[in-house]
Amino acid sequence: MIKAYWQKGRKQQRILIISGAILVLLLFFLRDDYQPALLFLRKYIFVILILLLFLVFTLSKFRNAPTAGRRILILLGIAAFFATIWFFGWKLELYQYMQTYNVYKNLNRTEIHELPLTRNERIQPYNNIVTMAYESIGETQEVSPPQLVRIDSSNQWTMAVQPAKEYMWQRMNDNTEELFTVESTSPFPRFSDGNRIPITFAIGESLAFSRNTYNAVVQRFNFFQLFTLEPSEVFYMKNDEGKWVQVVSLIKWKGFFFPYPSYGGVMIIEPGAHDVGDYFERITIGKGTYIPPSEIKNHPFLTRQNMLAEEVSRLQAQSLQFLGGFTDPLPWNMETAVKIPDLKDDENRQPFVTDFDFTGMNTEAYSGLYHWFGLEPIGEERTSLSFSVFIPADGSDALYYYNHAAKKQGMAGVSAMPLKVVESRKEYDWSVNKPVEFRPFVKHIAGRKRLFVLCTVAAKRDDSKKFDGAATPDLALVDVEYRDVIWVDAKHPSKWESTILEQLGETWKASENLSEEDLYPNKIEFDVVPLTEIDSVMIDSGFIPKPTIKDSLN
Repeated sequence: MIKAYWQKGRKQQRILIISGAILVLLLFFLRDDYQPALLFLRKYIFVILILLLFLVFTLSKFRNAPTAGRRILILLGIAAFFATIWFFGWKLELYQYMQTYNVYKNLNRTEIHELPLTRNERIQPYNNIVTMAYESIGETQEVSPPQLVRIDSSNQWTMAVQPAKEYMWQRMNDNTEELFTVESTSPFPRFSDGNRIPITFAIGESLAFSRNTYNAVVQRFNFFQLFTLEPSEVFYMKNDEGKWVQVVSLIKWKGFFFPYPSYGGVMIIEPGAHDVGDYFERITIGKGTYIPPSEIKNHPFLTRQNMLAEEVSRLQAQSLQFLGGFTDPLPWNMETAVKIPDLKDDENRQPFVTDFDFTGMNTEAYSGLYHWFGLEPIGEERTSLSFSVFIPADGSDALYYYNHAAKKQGMAGVSAMPLKVVESRKEYDWSVNKPVEFRPFVKHIAGRKRLFVLCTVAAKRDDSKKFDGAATPDLALVDVEYRDVIWVDAKHPSKWESTILEQLGETWKASENLSEEDLYPNKIEFDVVPLTEIDSVMIDSGFIPKPTIKDSLN
């Protein structure tokens, strides 16, 4: 048809040439808009090829069918085939099953035989941070999703103050002018003074068109990366020169049969206001500096950092369901099959970013930020802790897991914790207070490492979609082995271990045949001196005056 139109004359040829040029330009400038379609092809390429081959074969049979009845049967066969693919692939989640198995086969797993210690415990849960941030901004502003990252030598929540999505003019015209950065270990995060960083980003998560972070990053991809990479979470942190930058985590899709997501490196976006030159750069080649996973080690500010997409780490943790073999997660086996427990009242699901200390352990794992998962058996009524999973948050090719079930430790999992906290304080109004984010707390107490889960009690109104944020958070520690709840003071983290010992020390001593030295290894013993001897020494030295007759009469 195009060839016949071309042969009609020069006018038609000019129209085809101009139309073709416009189409090429649109494909070039709008690649951020149609890239999701390219990713869809990449994710389901194997299934799409099977369906196309089946269609080609059956449609040829359909054309050559001698009768109408035969053609109807062929059409019914096509419909039945597509319905079967949908039922087994998506309804029964067998496609995801195979995808997760691919992750497991390509995962660098390491079993550890002791738990790492935790440090720099964060006090406030995620949604409380969001609520308090929104209490500190204006009507036309919003905050980006908070991320827990390493800033200098401390862990902080960072988020951008950016134009709100409801206000289109601000999204097109304004910049991101400010960052919030608050200490994660503080029970009272402040969103003022030194915690508000004035900085200009011409590219942001809520900004419109080419200034949107997603669009700018996709425009930066080359032709092949359009099929394999996709932007994920955005993090704000300092680079090696101490300058604030946007770090966009990238997901890379690997494999041909049932492709799966993996860590794909990051895109670094520098701060600065936009101008005409910046505009043409954004719409043509995008913005950002791509750093592949192999080069992360050359940038110290990206190592031991939090920048791994949660979609990737969740699938990696879930893939441990295949430790018992390919068929173990099937309904008739499930000896070691596990799930990631997501609690109904907890709006921030696992993983929980936690600072772990692997010092002194026989492993190559670094000390720093990790994605932590507490995996449990698949059945809803089974709430034991099967695995503790530690995935390096900087995207390192590793996964460390501790097998509680194989060691017969009989520990309670995260799903069992909310009711234990509720039961320990019956005087609370639990209809408006929720124990949330049961994150690990591991300390060396009474002779060995002990695992607790730390939760924050967050307030939530009946008509509120999110937690409202407590000014003075209540914290509870739950011993996953003894199932006891210890309420601790959020303002004095240094006293938490002594509070635990005061409540559980005698129980541990009796149950585990511990000695006083095991419970209190740093206890200082003092020699007892008779009181009369102390009195005489003090009197002779002049510190206590000699008693007089008047004193004795009194």
